Amino acid sequence: MAAPGAGVAPIRRDSPVSQVARRLLDELTAGEPRPGTRLPSERRLAETLGVGRSAIREAIAVLEVLGIVEVRVGSGTYVRGTVSDLLPQAIDWGLMLGERHTRDLVETRRHLEAVTARLAAERATDDDVARLRDRLDRMRDTAASVTEFVEADVEFHLEVARIADNTVLRDILHSVRALLRVWIQRAVAADGDTAATLAEHVAVFEAIARRDADGAATAMGAHMQSAGDRLHRSLGERPP
Repeated sequence: MAAPGAGVAPIRRDSPVSQVARRLLDELTAGEPRPGTRLPSERRLAETLGVGRSAIREAIAVLEVLGIVEVRVGSGTYVRGTVSDLLPQAIDWGLMLGERHTRDLVETRRHLEAVTARLAAERATDDDVARLRDRLDRMRDTAASVTEFVEADVEFHLEVARIADNTVLRDILHSVRALLRVWIQRAVAADGDTAATLAEHVAVFEAIARRDADGAATAMGAHMQSAGDRLHRSLGERPP
């Protein structure tokens, strides 16, 4: 496997350090390096990317602050964790996921959420339904604020996962949602209206409340499809 950063195309000389950091991050996540993998030298990265060594040095400093790489004086720069470790930290600090990762995560989430909704409908108790109704009411109450609405949206899905009572599905979905949170908020904001999203959640809730497993999976699948379309539109893409 080629060393991270060895095959990336040059970027514009007027690009900011953040773009250099993103390019390095894209290469790291695409190549799936093992923890402890050594990056090429500053000189080699500067030549490969077509930028000055100072830009490389500052970009590496950014990645070090994020905990993505470790700089060892006199030795070099090394990858700290696996891809699954790197991405959440990058998202938390605003180094957005690339198009490929976003598309793959949206597709993965669509299927996993539908399975989770089905299990929730099969296993929900009256108390579970009451808590899920509270989450839905919270979405209604925050419809005028995108940030609060997105948080309430996440809480609704977390409650569905809790009702489903499958720890593996819950943990996987938690990670996927964390990675997509920035894009979800952007998509809701770009749509300019929370009514459609709210209506989709109402359909999911009603199916779970009547213990309709097929209906819950279908309603969640429809919601995920619409949410994915909104996200693609927010990126200036035609929905698939």
